[in-house]
Amino acid sequence: MLVGNAFGAETKAATGKTRPETIYHNYCSVCHGDRGNGLSRARNSLTPPPRDFTASNIKLPRDYMITVTRDGKPGTAMVGWKTQLSEQDIAGVVDYIRTAFMNVDVGPGRTLYIQNCSVCHGDRGQGAAWASGNMARPPRDFSTAASRKELTRATMITVATHGKPGTAMAGFSTQLRPAEIEAIVDYIRTAFMQIDAASISGTSAHGGREKDVVAATKADLALPLPDALSGDRARGGKLFLANCATCHGAKGDGQGPRAHFIRPRPRNFIDKASRQLLNRPVLYAGIAKGKQGTEMSAWDKVLTPQEIADVTEYVFVTFVQPSAAVAVGKSAK
Repeated sequence: MLVGNAFGAETKAATGKTRPETIYHNYCSVCHGDRGNGLSRARNSLTPPPRDFTASNIKLPRDYMITVTRDGKPGTAMVGWKTQLSEQDIAGVVDYIRTAFMNVDVGPGRTLYIQNCSVCHGDRGQGAAWASGNMARPPRDFSTAASRKELTRATMITVATHGKPGTAMAGFSTQLRPAEIEAIVDYIRTAFMQIDAASISGTSAHGGREKDVVAATKADLALPLPDALSGDRARGGKLFLANCATCHGAKGDGQGPRAHFIRPRPRNFIDKASRQLLNRPVLYAGIAKGKQGTEMSAWDKVLTPQEIADVTEYVFVTFVQPSAAVAVGKSAK
């Protein structure tokens, strides 16, 4: 099944084979944050705010989480995903959230970690306080960027199996089976290092790259916003700077501070291809519905139609077609 999106590309619908961390990254992180703590760009626009899955007092049964993910939650911005995700996808992303953020045991890895590793590495993989203060070489802090960069899965399995000379890290080959060591390593990488989530971004996370289907002819730039909406550039500018500039850049050039960690890169609104393709209806639909396979999420879960219209107008007359701003100014006199 192919799903069309507002920017002219077609992407494969969810098949149940997508990795859970990829699903979370592409569907959930825009509201719940990259680390499940609700600290997203969208949080200030939502009442009630997105769920913080890392809160110590949170107690959400798995079945309840699956139901809410599937059907949504009335009175909140949490919509149901049953039309876009399979039952397998939904169960997978729920288990990922419970393992990575809620510290719930959904497999043998966590139990084995607590029994064998937490005394030195701590409950959250950052190093136990006593060990860090009393060992000549403190235990590895798995949550750091250095750990994510340096530690491959194979390296971790080797160290866990045979130990590491010159440190207090002993080998566990005499105590644990190879499958148990692998389960511990996979738990550490998912729950503490979030290594897969850190390395995925957009279409590369789905195992392929998509290209925008750029129109052979220039888009009709005179087309108005849908549903008789009229955008306010000033309001849209404030929303853009608060929510969009970290990826797309304050200048609309796709060079925001977060852009360097995103693949494919955020849209550059001022390049030639964008200026040929993006009119008001296309921009509005792309902002509202997002673009599957990229980090461009569906903002109609966060913003009202009028707010989306405001952002659309700002992007269109500021970056895509600056001459339109002049025309609007003249017509207003």
